[in-house]
Amino acid sequence: MNFSELKLIDPLLHAVRAEGYSEPTPIQLQAIPHILNGKDVVGCAQTGTGKTAAFALPILQRLTAQPRRQTAIRVLVLSPTRELASQIGDSFATYGRHLPLRHTVIFGGVGQQPQVQALKRGVEILVATPGRLLDLMGQGLVNLNTIEIFVLDEADRMLDMGFIHDVRRIISALPQKRQTLLFSATMPQDIQDLADRILVTPVRVEVTPQATTVEKITQSVFFVEKNDKRPLLEHLLDDPAIRRVLVFTRTKHGANKLVQQLERARIGAEAIHGNKSQSARERALENFKTGRTRVLVATDIAARGIDVEDVTHVINYDLPNIPESYVHRIGRTARAGAEGIAYSFCDTSERPFLRDIEKLIRLRVPVVTDHPYVSTQPFNAAPPSPTPSARKPVQQGQSNRRSSEQRRRQPSR
Repeated sequence: MNFSELKLIDPLLHAVRAEGYSEPTPIQLQAIPHILNGKDVVGCAQTGTGKTAAFALPILQRLTAQPRRQTAIRVLVLSPTRELASQIGDSFATYGRHLPLRHTVIFGGVGQQPQVQALKRGVEILVATPGRLLDLMGQGLVNLNTIEIFVLDEADRMLDMGFIHDVRRIISALPQKRQTLLFSATMPQDIQDLADRILVTPVRVEVTPQATTVEKITQSVFFVEKNDKRPLLEHLLDDPAIRRVLVFTRTKHGANKLVQQLERARIGAEAIHGNKSQSARERALENFKTGRTRVLVATDIAARGIDVEDVTHVINYDLPNIPESYVHRIGRTARAGAEGIAYSFCDTSERPFLRDIEKLIRLRVPVVTDHPYVSTQPFNAAPPSPTPSARKPVQQGQSNRRSSEQRRRQPSR
């Protein structure tokens, strides 16, 4: 099937053809007809499957079919990160290039005045991150009572990043009568509960089993001692086949430190994470896209916003303590049907994280034993379990509440 069979209007078909797209992806094929018909949709698909076009194309068509004389915000797309918000905005600009619809993107980390000026000039489509949107709403600069279509993108990442309460505040400011689209790579129970509350008889679109990894990604794990991770990384980077590599660390400090160590080894690298200014993040991402930087070191907070073609390798320098993050990380390669390779470094303390990941993806990740930094710890040895707080994030006050509840349940002595 091609895009014309989805009954898209000519301006959208011209834009799609100009981008070199001929056939819709499975998520686009299933979601676009329902969105065009005004249905609420829950879309569950792994990263890199074309989710943005799956909602952007039909949204542009619906707005064009029902024009309004006065410019008002008709569509709100909520995104967890600045980078992803920018890329969604770029997609609306690309697909809507032949349509008289205006959009803008607002996010924190930069001055708000240019964003405020864009809003005052009038836009139909607003792409936003939760924090900056709530700031502008609090200042009376954004009114959401004209919203016709609400898109919650990367809903599970919103939960991971602690934005769920902000999301609920924003939803409470939306009109009750609206079309709601929720897209997520995974569907944990909290997100399912949210979907049940904010969507009306939604159509569920799920193109792959939840949390399955892209089939074209070749995955491997290297058992290595913690102090040998950097030498192992430098050893692997001697391979010229690793042309464009995304390296994930668990912390921002770890990302900065690793970049410094790689530069001392004359390996060009840049870091991207939440503590970087927006201009620094954009510059690092642009250098990575254009090939000026071979190695981009990132934390999970930036993972969803990195949509770069031809990432040949993803390397988990630190294994994530949340197994779903592994799926999102390695999904940065093998995008748009390409093939990719994912390496993971696993020290003794991270073995439980690896077991959680393998349980989630229902796959035993092959072990690479032919490398110069093989761990001396036997692979089948049971490593010490990490503390509960290291395995899963605990919301502030949660531990104290549990302790008090446990004390109340204990009989007095």
